[in-house]
Amino acid sequence: MDTQSIVILDFGSQYTQLIARRIREQNVFSAVLPCTASIAEIQAYNPIGIVLSGGPSSVYDADAPAADPAILSLGLPVLGICYGLQFIVHHLGGKVRPADKREYGHAEVSVLDCETALFAGLPKSLHVWMSHGDEALELPAGFHRTAQTSNALAGIADEARRVWAVQFHPEVHH
Repeated sequence: MDTQSIVILDFGSQYTQLIARRIREQNVFSAVLPCTASIAEIQAYNPIGIVLSGGPSSVYDADAPAADPAILSLGLPVLGICYGLQFIVHHLGGKVRPADKREYGHAEVSVLDCETALFAGLPKSLHVWMSHGDEALELPAGFHRTAQTSNALAGIADEARRVWAVQFHPEVHH
């Protein structure tokens, strides 16, 4: 393909098509691929970035959906959403665990780093949609916390690697 695009890797989220729609609403082509897509298949779309969707599994489940961790080393900007955040943390050496308190529904996120590209120009407080049972306990080397709720981590970034992730679902509006 000659057209630049955003590739969305689907980990089974009920919101994957909504992610695609939100990207297309910005006049950017998006392609939804299964999380098992090969690096060659992803690169065939000439992506300018990759989104890792949410999903209902835990990264520690025996049948947890998994992408090739090499996607995190392609040099492309990557945005992880929910399970996507947990996938990033898990595969880059951090730790994920079952949360003490599951978050589902509306939540208030405090932005801790307004300088990170993901939150630049946004208010310090965001009303978001949460739906997760696991949380990142320890971040991989190079990452820092960019946002949080009163209960848990809500955003991380490694600017040098151009990898950002949020625990909430920015594609959902209520």
